[in-house]
Amino acid sequence: MKCPRCESTSYRKNGRRNDKQNYLCKNCGKQFLESAFPRSLETDLLANSNGHSKVSIPEARELFLVKNLSEEKVTEKSLSPFSFILAEELLQTILSSDWLESAAFNQLLLKIQQKNEIKPQLETGISLLLLDAENLKLDINSELFLASICKYPLQVKIAFANWRNSSTGKQDIELYNRGYQLVHVPGGKDSADAKMIAFGSCILDSYPTVKEILVCSGDGILIHLCNQLQNQGLIVYWVRRQGQTLHIDNRNSGKVTDYSLARAAEIPSLEKVVEIIEDLIKTEQESINERLNSLVNVANLFQERCDLINIKEHPKKPEVEKTIPGLNNSFTESIQEEEKKEDLAENPNGKTLDKMLLKIIQDIQIKSPETKLSVSKLGSELRRITGESPNSIIKKLKLGSNFTKYLESSPIFTLKAIGKEYEVMALLCE
Repeated sequence: MKCPRCESTSYRKNGRRNDKQNYLCKNCGKQFLESAFPRSLETDLLANSNGHSKVSIPEARELFLVKNLSEEKVTEKSLSPFSFILAEELLQTILSSDWLESAAFNQLLLKIQQKNEIKPQLETGISLLLLDAENLKLDINSELFLASICKYPLQVKIAFANWRNSSTGKQDIELYNRGYQLVHVPGGKDSADAKMIAFGSCILDSYPTVKEILVCSGDGILIHLCNQLQNQGLIVYWVRRQGQTLHIDNRNSGKVTDYSLARAAEIPSLEKVVEIIEDLIKTEQESINERLNSLVNVANLFQERCDLINIKEHPKKPEVEKTIPGLNNSFTESIQEEEKKEDLAENPNGKTLDKMLLKIIQDIQIKSPETKLSVSKLGSELRRITGESPNSIIKKLKLGSNFTKYLESSPIFTLKAIGKEYEVMALLCE
């Protein structure tokens, strides 16, 4: 009898299972039960294989049973009970407590878990950082900025240096506390660079899920490593230091990003600076316009207060000219007739108010034809003449709630929105 795994004949008894003798292989540690068929049949089966194939134990069991039965009894009905018995014994072996507690079963579970863990990593990918610690020093802020540039999570960080050299100081302790793998190289010129090139050229063998690599060193010899990694389909960032600026060169796209070590912030490009300045100018212009509008409103309110205090009597109402630019002559004549009969102070009504407003519009158009008349300016002129605010006049005449809504509802006037103000124009249909 031989071990079913390594075919060794060196084994010892190891208790009994299911009323059968259990054996333990001294060579590979495999546990197995004693053979269910005689040694002579096992010898015959191996001899008939011609050394090219091996007969499995279940097949050998059935052959043994068939060999000991007469040809008349070997039928499909007679073989089926034996196949059922073999299947039952196999299930009992697999589901037994000894198998579930065995080292082989634990190894099988571990391999299944590793495959399930590796599969998501193969789909997402990782970033890897190679640092020449003798050439470049990265603080925690610089490292976080480099990680933010990468599309994939930065999970592996490896630093190369002669850690016995006094020039490195306590850098090895700091890097180790930040999760770096420290690779020691002997003293010598470009020793760390050579080790980085040797290690990085076969990086996919050790880290098959890597997608991006940060090569952190200012030595020009590492351009060979960058080219080799690009040829393997990886995204390569070459990180170098010039003064207080960190240059991150994307070797695949050609994009260069600068990082200020003194300010711990990214240095924007010229195009980005121009955009920022344009946004600041636009924001400042909007703020100035809002403050000017507020100042105009305050000036209008101040003028109202002054008019209410200083004007004690209504000034004599000016006569309406016979013609008003842009208005129908017949309507102008009717206004002149109404003006002779009515006065706003003595017999106020809506027609008198419209007549007065048209007169104001006419005077302003004559003085400055290009001027756009706003609602606030029209109201200020009306207040200057009458000594009352437009809203007060509208409420006294019971023509609405405020001056602006009255002009909107009037068939004689029309309003046109210009920014936050309204332009007033006089209309008259034929």
